[in-house]
Amino acid sequence: MEVNKLLNGKFSFKKLPDGSTDKTKVICAYCRCELSYHRSTSTLKYHLMAKHTADAKSPPPSCPNQVTIDGFRQRHMDAATKNKLIAAIAKWIATACRPVNIVEDEGLTEIIRIASNDWTYEAPSRATITRRIEDLYETEKSKVQHALEQTNEVALTGDYWTSLSNDNYLGVTAHYFDPQWELHSHALTVMKTEERHFSDAVAEHFMKVAREWNIEHKVVSLTTDSARNMIAAARQLPFEHMPCIAHSVHRAVTVSLHNSPFDNALAKCRKVVGHFKHSPANAVELEQQQTAHHQKTESLTQDVSTRWNSTLEMIKRVQRNAEPLRDALALHTTNVTMPTATELEKMKKLEAALEQCRYISELLGGEKYVSCSVVLPALCHLSRVMEVTEDDPSYMIKFKGTFTADLEARKEKTNVTWLRVATALDPRFKDLKCLSKPDRVQVWDSVRALLQEMEKEKPAQPDNQVTPELATKKPALLLAPESSSDEEEDSIEKCLERYKAEPLIGIEDSPQEWWRTHEASHSEIARLARKYLATPATSVPSERLFSLSGHVVQKKRASLLSENVNRLVCLSNWLKEKK
Repeated sequence: MEVNKLLNGKFSFKKLPDGSTDKTKVICAYCRCELSYHRSTSTLKYHLMAKHTADAKSPPPSCPNQVTIDGFRQRHMDAATKNKLIAAIAKWIATACRPVNIVEDEGLTEIIRIASNDWTYEAPSRATITRRIEDLYETEKSKVQHALEQTNEVALTGDYWTSLSNDNYLGVTAHYFDPQWELHSHALTVMKTEERHFSDAVAEHFMKVAREWNIEHKVVSLTTDSARNMIAAARQLPFEHMPCIAHSVHRAVTVSLHNSPFDNALAKCRKVVGHFKHSPANAVELEQQQTAHHQKTESLTQDVSTRWNSTLEMIKRVQRNAEPLRDALALHTTNVTMPTATELEKMKKLEAALEQCRYISELLGGEKYVSCSVVLPALCHLSRVMEVTEDDPSYMIKFKGTFTADLEARKEKTNVTWLRVATALDPRFKDLKCLSKPDRVQVWDSVRALLQEMEKEKPAQPDNQVTPELATKKPALLLAPESSSDEEEDSIEKCLERYKAEPLIGIEDSPQEWWRTHEASHSEIARLARKYLATPATSVPSERLFSLSGHVVQKKRASLLSENVNRLVCLSNWLKEKK
């Protein structure tokens, strides 16, 4: 190495104006950058790797020496790997609802450079990622369309949502069984709407979505909330309407708590929660008291009228933290008071009742399992736990009576006929113990009528497929409709009796697994089960789209185009469905 050169001439010591050499400063031979030198070349090597990877493989001008070993250690990412990385970034952005401009973040580029050891790597542009997301959307959409083509019955859920930019969107999801009896749920659209949500417009919106996906003749039911415009729109649509059962349970709870004996205690709980949630200093004092009482530090929850089970969560946290809350309030003079011991006892009894409502709403809100057939058994269970007992105080008697009466009135407005048939077609509940004996007879009569109707809708056998044996029969036998009808009815009756004679499966077992095993021996009833069991009991699936939309339409992206909102939300839903 020359006296005034470092790393094979890639750096040289700085020359001072008087002609002397500054041994603490070096100059890069490529970019003429001035760096500090403290008898170690580590910083100099890092500069070459970060800034001059390509140049560092060859000696600098006027330097005939060979490339260093460090230079040979560098490697460039091949085109195939770069293409896979771009596809992975696009999929990550779509699934995790990240903004597209994240590819311009220098930190992301730095991480990929370190991981790949390619210091020349440059992240793809926003245009490239946007194009890849569009291509990915079209690919996944075609897969969903192909899956929908393989089924004959599709159930929908739908609801409206308003974004941060005050735009209205309609979210629609589809639910169906594939040929192997796997239950699938897909987002169909998060469509921006301009019209007022009158019943005519709402009905047209749902039909538009069905036509776009070419399933208008396959839709068998639509599950929505019980808003008046939704109910009125459902009357205009050619398929069954299923009001959201979870909404009904929540509304019954809200009505029962309004002007109830729990008003004073709940009002005190709300003031206590507000005292600690609206002041960081008060929140710190509560955490200190929780630690002093050897309890888990947790924040309080305020109840919100539109948030399911929030009143229950507020009561539970106030109950758990009664002592820390009382000691924290005693530190300052305030007009906020804790509920009395009597009021806390009231809250404890109310908590037990509301816990059953939470269990039912969560049970019916799933997408990965059959929920429509569980409605009547679940409501029957809820009616039993809400029955008045001798030990109930007067305030619980009033709450239970109001809740039971309100829920029963809402139950009558649901599609009870559909729910009863769905319950009968679920092997877990086909004994119909949730219904009275006369009602059980009516349900099986309804199933029998549905099977007969399906038999009539079967396409007639062409004349050229008549077997020789039938051709030799007397014409009078072929023209005996009474005899054919009797045989058809007898066949349906035997099919039903065989199905009802099958042993019940456990509550935790999957009805899909049962039907997968028994479809061959109960083919006609299985067709009916595909139609009824795919219907969701709640509109929660479409509302989950709006939670997903909230990650997409953020304050930084409030002006995102509606078609991009639809593309990103649906794509994220489809990719998560495959996991």
